[in-house]
Amino acid sequence: MIIFGIDPGSDCTGYGCVNTDGSRHTLVTCGAIRTKAAATFPEKLLVIHARLTTLLSECRPDAVAIENLFHAVNARSALKLGHARGVAMLAAAEAGVPIYEYTPAEVKRVVVGYGRAEKPQVQQMIKMMLSLAEPPSPHDAADALAVAVCHIHSQPPPRSAQAIAAATADRPRRAATSWRHYRP
Repeated sequence: MIIFGIDPGSDCTGYGCVNTDGSRHTLVTCGAIRTKAAATFPEKLLVIHARLTTLLSECRPDAVAIENLFHAVNARSALKLGHARGVAMLAAAEAGVPIYEYTPAEVKRVVVGYGRAEKPQVQQMIKMMLSLAEPPSPHDAADALAVAVCHIHSQPPPRSAQAIAAATADRPRRAATSWRHYRP
């Protein structure tokens, strides 16, 4: 399974792609999309969208995990971050990939074990989890990889068709009394 993580930002959007078999995770790619300081805000959003669209078509992930907005210093910062999240979600939706959102505290709790972990702690844990020689840099890339790893560890393990059939075979069927209770 391939999971693509995104840490949105209008000046720097981190991305990271992880391949996993459920127990072992390997790095596919990671980095940051930096926009020019002199660019207008719509130009920055266009760059983010275009680059993410290209990356998603190259990586062909099974799911996209995006860091959710939790708070910002001021309303203007929150709005800009919301726009960056929006174009990231648009790129994933255009690629036809399911999108999952996680708060920074959820991500840190899953990856580090503590919801208020510092960025260097996240970088070191991602380095260990993905067996990397160096911590991912910049921290936006490490955060995006952490979001992807969070998604992997937040999903139930895949079940085989035989396991599903065995679990439902012994369950007695009851007659449907309304459309709400109907189960084929």
